[in-house]
Amino acid sequence: MGKLSLVEQVNVGEKVVAFTFDDGPHPVYTYQLLEIFRGAGGRATFFMIGQEMEAHPELAAAVHREGHEIANHTYSHPDLTKLTLETAREELLRTEELIREVTGETARIFRPPYFGVNDDILSLAAERGYQTIGAVNGGAKDWENPGIEYIVEHTRPTVRPGSILIFHDGYGERSQTVEAVRTLVKELAAEGYRFVTVSELLDMAACT
Repeated sequence: MGKLSLVEQVNVGEKVVAFTFDDGPHPVYTYQLLEIFRGAGGRATFFMIGQEMEAHPELAAAVHREGHEIANHTYSHPDLTKLTLETAREELLRTEELIREVTGETARIFRPPYFGVNDDILSLAAERGYQTIGAVNGGAKDWENPGIEYIVEHTRPTVRPGSILIFHDGYGERSQTVEAVRTLVKELAAEGYRFVTVSELLDMAACT
């Protein structure tokens, strides 16, 4: 096996891209995003925090019911590199169980809060059967609410077939993100892109 690392881009032969959303579910913004992807006939991946899943179980269930992927973003959103390995493992396990309760399946992918990883955390994730997921458009910094146009302009140049894009639907006011995603989905659909989950993207790469 090669050195473990964050997966940000997948080598695929089709015009597909994976939109991902961290820190939810959120009772306002997650529903708005579901509506966008329903209209586009696409799917997204939601990296959920366990505490937020517990607070909004019906919303987590709605995300799954509409065909989107629910993935592990830890239970309480810590920087895992600052925890003991046992505490970091517990963060993954608690959310893993919550996802299984909602979906009936084990999550396949994981994103560390703040992209905080080291070799130990990458190995821990792999031990649990996860691929650890990054993103190509970190420069968009939607979590800082830099403006709709800023988010769009700093995402557009990063997109190519197989790109994984990061946005946020939780922990704060996310209306800028929702509108930026609305714009990007419309533009990319017009360019012939389809919107798939990260796991679908990984499966497509395995078949090429």
